[in-house]
Amino acid sequence: MRRDGATAPFGSHCGPVYAAIDLGTNNCRLLVARPTARSFRVVDAFSRIVRLGEGLGASGRLCDAAMDRAVAALEICAAKMEMRGVSRARIVATEACRSAVNGEDFCTRVEARTGLALEVVDRRTEAGLAAAGCAPLVDPTCDGAVLFDIGGGSTEVVWLGRRPAGDDGPPRARIRSWVSLPVGVVSLSERHGGVKVSSAVFRAMVDEVCGMLDGVRQSWGVRAPARLHLLGTSGTVTTVAGIHLGLDRYDRTRVDGAWLGAAHIERVVDRLMDMSFEERVANPCIGAQRADLVLAGCAIMEAVRRVFPTDRLRVADRGLREGMLVQLMRADGAWRRTRREPAGGGDPRSGDPREGGGA
Repeated sequence: MRRDGATAPFGSHCGPVYAAIDLGTNNCRLLVARPTARSFRVVDAFSRIVRLGEGLGASGRLCDAAMDRAVAALEICAAKMEMRGVSRARIVATEACRSAVNGEDFCTRVEARTGLALEVVDRRTEAGLAAAGCAPLVDPTCDGAVLFDIGGGSTEVVWLGRRPAGDDGPPRARIRSWVSLPVGVVSLSERHGGVKVSSAVFRAMVDEVCGMLDGVRQSWGVRAPARLHLLGTSGTVTTVAGIHLGLDRYDRTRVDGAWLGAAHIERVVDRLMDMSFEERVANPCIGAQRADLVLAGCAIMEAVRRVFPTDRLRVADRGLREGMLVQLMRADGAWRRTRREPAGGGDPRSGDPREGGGA
């Protein structure tokens, strides 16, 4: 498979099958999908927390155990792609591989073991893919949205407008401005601690991220943030939504597209701060693998909310993978070929089981 995401070395049947893999600092995630009339239908999915960036901030290198976990997850992805007859794919790696001194060596190892060629994307590309994936959730009655994508090692913040849907698939995102912050849930929790988080530690994390966003709103020329809404995509945001909704088990159909008010978010964050680490582990919307990361994510979210004060936040359980699929399908003219097929509803991931989301 070529690094530019061109034709994958897997057979296809019954029309084109597309795949997208997002290998982040914390997660490895796969979606396999077929086009519908104006969107796509997921036929397979996979997600595993691999913590590829574990210890990266201190050493500057990907450690052997983290690379082993990531390769094992990618082997599963490759097998699923072969089984599904994927004909077109894009496979991207983000902050961990961007910043590690042995990132290129890791990519070579992945290709030798799995046949998958990782494309290490820059931050501009990462922001654009997140925007493409989340564009259908921008409220058309607003002036736009401020999208924030909290990753394991970086956070992208994007000022979005919206273009109306046409005959070529989902709505397109118009990026007015963007910034990428060199901080994510893994790097922030490793610096400040994630198991025991006092109010003082939480404030310190918020202040650190606010410092990175200092002057961004003014430089973008956002004069009336209340006329925008926030659009959050990450495991942090979906976790907060799940807790707010009182879910006994995570349900993507209820979370993706949900609206949260400022008071809802504050109550959930206060509740998380009052929980012990063990209580976070036991919560069905958090679990053991995110229990030490969720408050770092909440601190990043709080910093964005302070810089862009608006009462409404829309939750997105979608992101880079959906953006990659949309771009691949649009480049192939997939929706012109499938215009007469059933639309499959408003959810571009109709049929997708919950397999873990975000950082």
